Formats: sequence, structure tokens, C-alpha cells
Amino acid sequence: QVQLVESGGGLVPAGGSLRLSCAASGRTFSNYLMGWFRQAPGKEREFVAAINWGAGNTVYTNSVKGRFTISRDNAKNTVYLQMNSLKPEDTAVYYCAARTLTNSRYEYWGQGTQVTVSS
Repeated sequence: QVQLVESGGGLVPAGGSLRLSCAASGRTFSNYLMGWFRQAPGKEREFVAAINWGAGNTVYTNSVKGRFTISRDNAKNTVYLQMNSLKPEDTAVYYCAARTLTNSRYEYWGQGTQVTVSS
């Protein structure tokens, strides 16, 4: 059974940094795409970043390019989202998700972690 557990959220002033972690378990993820999504109050969930666990290729939404970095640690089976130069509009619940490379839909989701950026 796949489990994704996020951690690392919190309250940070604008311009600050946070690193989110997503501990993945239940199978080998070398053929998986791992993604980070976020949902702000009153808004739809949006894609933030993703990484091909096996190849290491990454993709970002435009609003976070140059500020956020997604990475993975094979030994710890963990995916990270390093967030720098945070802005109040980054405030949201951040979710980790996983899907196989052949699936168009993310199959597995974590419970989410709150990120609040104060102005």
C-alpha cells in the first residue's frame, strides 16, 4: 500500500524559506512521477512541481520557477520541495502526489501540510 506523508510546513515571513518533505513508502518509485500540488482557501488545487523519480527530470509551474526546487533522495525514499523567496500568495495547503509514468492521473495523495507566508 502506497503511503505519502508530508512534513515541513509552517508559518514564515515573506522572503523566507521552507523545505517540505514527502516520505514515500509501499513500493519502489523508480517508475513514478512525484508531484507537489497546492490549494489555497477558496481556490482550486494547482500543480506546483514534479520530478521523474528514476530519471530526475523536473518541471515547474511558471509562478515558482527560480524560487522552488524539487528533488528526491533515493536512500531515504523522500521527495523534497525547497521553497525560497516565499510570497504571501504561496500560502496554501501543499500536497505530495504520485502516479506511474504511464498513468495520466495522480493515483496517490498525502494528507497535506499547511504553508502560511505572512506579509
